[in-house]
Amino acid sequence: MPAKILNLFKKAQRGRWAIGQFNFSNLETLKAIVQAAEKLKSPTIVGTSEGESKFVGLEQAAALVKSYREKTKLPIILNLDHGRSFDYIKKAIDAGYDAVHFDGSGLSLEKNIQETKKVVNYARKHGVLVEGEAGVIGDVGKQKGVLTEPKDALRFVKETKVDSLAVAIGNLHGIEASGINPKLNLKRLKEIKEKIGNIPLVLHGGSGTPEADIKKAIKSGIVKININTELRMAYTNTLKKSFQEKPTEIVSYKYMPLVVEAVQKIVEEKIRLFGSQNKA
Repeated sequence: MPAKILNLFKKAQRGRWAIGQFNFSNLETLKAIVQAAEKLKSPTIVGTSEGESKFVGLEQAAALVKSYREKTKLPIILNLDHGRSFDYIKKAIDAGYDAVHFDGSGLSLEKNIQETKKVVNYARKHGVLVEGEAGVIGDVGKQKGVLTEPKDALRFVKETKVDSLAVAIGNLHGIEASGINPKLNLKRLKEIKEKIGNIPLVLHGGSGTPEADIKKAIKSGIVKININTELRMAYTNTLKKSFQEKPTEIVSYKYMPLVVEAVQKIVEEKIRLFGSQNKA
């Protein structure tokens, strides 16, 4: 699986397009993501954070994704998003995840490197791809970001030998109240790319990022873009509206077709924006 994922990243680098990672915490969202990928013939990464995977179940998430992969014959990759401990990442690998992201951004650079190497060593033995993170990606209303230093990025990838690197270039988790997040620091992205060469670069916090910046970031070396907040908003807003329109309905699945449709619409828009349609 790592070879297949890396080949996809290389294709994306050469073709100047990116693969979307879309997070899920329930069957409806996963179904919407897969239907969008199938409709547009796009490779897709589906992700679960630690919280999302604890709700769904690591083994259950792996089984669901495997079943969809076998049914659609599409490259659908399951990634653990923002794993913060070796022990939990190990559980995800053992459960059948195809890729893992170790988020050591809260640690010193030295400690981040040390812990990431532990993850890489275990993942390599099990054929699992590893995404590392240098710098601090901000959270709307909670935490300010710290831009990735190009020299730190170079040291990090050299010492850890990660397969891909998540960078902090002004991107944020969540969406500002205005609906649009600040512009990306594309100059810093270019500096990082020049320093580390062809290591695949990842953009977290894709929700709310201006489309023009997304397109420029892809041209500057980003090959994977994570989307979560927009999917959550589409899901919850549509469900709330459905409750208001059908207050006496008690058959829960009858609310869900519109929810799936709303989430799928967002995923399709992102696939087209990232340029991954017809690349499966």
